[in-house]
Amino acid sequence: MEGLTAVEGWEHLPTVPIVVVILSALFFFQRYGTQRVGTVFGPVMFVWFSMLCVLGLMGIGAHPEILQALNPLHAYRLLVEYPHGFWLLGAVFLATTGAEALYSDLGHCGRKNIRITWVFVKVCLVVNYLGQGAWLMAQGEGALLSGRNPFFHLMPEWFLVPGIAIATCAAIIASQALISGSYTLISEAMNLNFWPRIAVRQPTDLKGQIYIPSVNTILWAGCILMILYFRSSTHMEAAYGFSITVAMLMTTWLLMHFLYYRLKWSGAIVIALLVLFSTVELSFFVANVAKIKERWMFLFFELFIFLVMYTWYYARKVNNRFTRFVDLGQQVPMIQALSDDEGVPKFATHLVYLTKADHRHEIEEKIVRSIFAKRPKRADVYWFVHIHRTEEPYTLRYEVSELVDDKVIKVTIHAGFRVQPRTGSHFNRILQELVANKELNLHNRPDGSTRYNPEPDVRFVVQEKFISIENELTLREGVLLNSYFTLKHLGQSDARAFGLDRNDVVVEQVPLLYKPVPQPPLERITKPGVAFSPSTGT
Repeated sequence: MEGLTAVEGWEHLPTVPIVVVILSALFFFQRYGTQRVGTVFGPVMFVWFSMLCVLGLMGIGAHPEILQALNPLHAYRLLVEYPHGFWLLGAVFLATTGAEALYSDLGHCGRKNIRITWVFVKVCLVVNYLGQGAWLMAQGEGALLSGRNPFFHLMPEWFLVPGIAIATCAAIIASQALISGSYTLISEAMNLNFWPRIAVRQPTDLKGQIYIPSVNTILWAGCILMILYFRSSTHMEAAYGFSITVAMLMTTWLLMHFLYYRLKWSGAIVIALLVLFSTVELSFFVANVAKIKERWMFLFFELFIFLVMYTWYYARKVNNRFTRFVDLGQQVPMIQALSDDEGVPKFATHLVYLTKADHRHEIEEKIVRSIFAKRPKRADVYWFVHIHRTEEPYTLRYEVSELVDDKVIKVTIHAGFRVQPRTGSHFNRILQELVANKELNLHNRPDGSTRYNPEPDVRFVVQEKFISIENELTLREGVLLNSYFTLKHLGQSDARAFGLDRNDVVVEQVPLLYKPVPQPPLERITKPGVAFSPSTGT
């Protein structure tokens, strides 16, 4: 949008409100799906990069000597002979970017597609940068001080408005790729226990296309605040360069980890590659950090994301450390006796517990307490359902183990990491299949229903932890655990996350006793056998 100020008569046009409107519209329409944007992704980006190439060739034609800039010797002399050459790396760093949006939507574009188009994209970018350099040479030293944007001034005056329109469409496409990539990242972060459970929706029938309302709102607010904070792309260069260099360093580290531990490459080769890439990337990183200066407030947004992931991951580890498992086989006689005891009111025909135990013979100790403690939960059939995340994206299978025929059953549902669990629906389908195959014989009617109610009586029990007041926590532990449970409260409940209807769910609160407070000695004042006298108070 800043290119509009290059149009005669529009020099003082406020571009920030226009950008805010476009961004708001882009985020608003996410809820309706982005399949139409996906269909024009290829054509729009082809027109965009072709335009970059043509404009660059026009600039190179005016000053062909700019092609000497491809000689790496000039880069070496800039760094060695020019006093401030190293710090100029921060100013030219964005010339190394421009194609990362392709990778942002890798899941939709496909790896082969990106490999084929990479050469075309790279050539178009380099040619355009050379064209901008040629324009600067033609204008002389005054062009550097005028503040004019070489990219827009490469365009003929008659093409300026259409060129800005094409650039805007390309920016929207690239933004859409980043937004879609953010949804995918957050969805998989939830499956890896790095992010609180939040609502994920399928806006269309296209497989893999998801929409996360809370992430959409956070991204919209973050983008608007960034626009209002920086107010121009020039001010944003340092922040963008900083973020890209951090991404580069992380990618290099992960690549080395993959080469060494997965592909079993020689340690010497891996270290040599690490030194090579890190030297270049750290140089850019230092130069970009020096450019940030007073505009460092954007780091709070990145810090927020990091702290959420850190809190959720490590607090869950603490939480899981106090999850104790017991042998389900040892509990079977008591469960069977409770089920047959007609003196205890029936809680449900089918009593279903969600369990983290991935072994057939184990369940959590807290589930056993839930069944027998206080008012025992009598049922005809006790089900223990475990959701197992597979490495395949769209797997959906199940297996059944009967510890006691028609009485105690363990079900494991294997769901891919891109599949949203609908545990209630999955369980009903499993129940129907078992009844239809005559693997399950129930009281009353074959499906467990009664003449008063055509639906089988199914009750799910979800157990949620809270911090017990009996804990004595350090500052770090207190902040970590309290932040974790706050995030858990703000996110989706376990019942909604597992796809359970509220009317079929009983939520039980279980205290988390992490570090019990030391109990002081409690002394009795009156002696045993001494009666209390109301008149004397003794």
